[in-house]
Amino acid sequence: MPYVDRQNRICGFLDIEENENSGKFLRRYFILDTREDSFVWYMDNPQNLPSGSSRVGAIKLTYISKVSDATKLRPKAEFCFVMNAGMRKYFLQANDQQDLVEWVNVLNKAIKITVPKQSDSQPNSDNLSRHGECGKSKCLTELILLVAYPSLLPLRKKK
Repeated sequence: MPYVDRQNRICGFLDIEENENSGKFLRRYFILDTREDSFVWYMDNPQNLPSGSSRVGAIKLTYISKVSDATKLRPKAEFCFVMNAGMRKYFLQANDQQDLVEWVNVLNKAIKITVPKQSDSQPNSDNLSRHGECGKSKCLTELILLVAYPSLLPLRKKK
């Protein structure tokens, strides 16, 4: 079951198919850290590992385009969900249906991109200071690139 640790990160155990299409799932400890823009996994909870132990894998949240239930894609893997990241699909397995729903929800919330609302008139200096240096043409270009190449853009996230 995912939980929030002292550093305000979402943590918990999942099984991951580390080698794509192998069908072999391995138990790993995952940490979703939105401040660091990362989803990392270890052999075990880092508190239980020797100091200096490195992570097994990591994905930048900006590379993840979608997280969804995959029980129909992988009928033999119970409580399975898929994370689309660039050209790769990561299949993960939760402990039960509740964990599956919770992990899918927290991951989708973490990767959610929000576009600041602007009035029809020219953006004022207040809007620019809160939303970066995004003029209308630059925002439109980013939006077009996002639709065409979602994994290439490290866009601003809602805080």
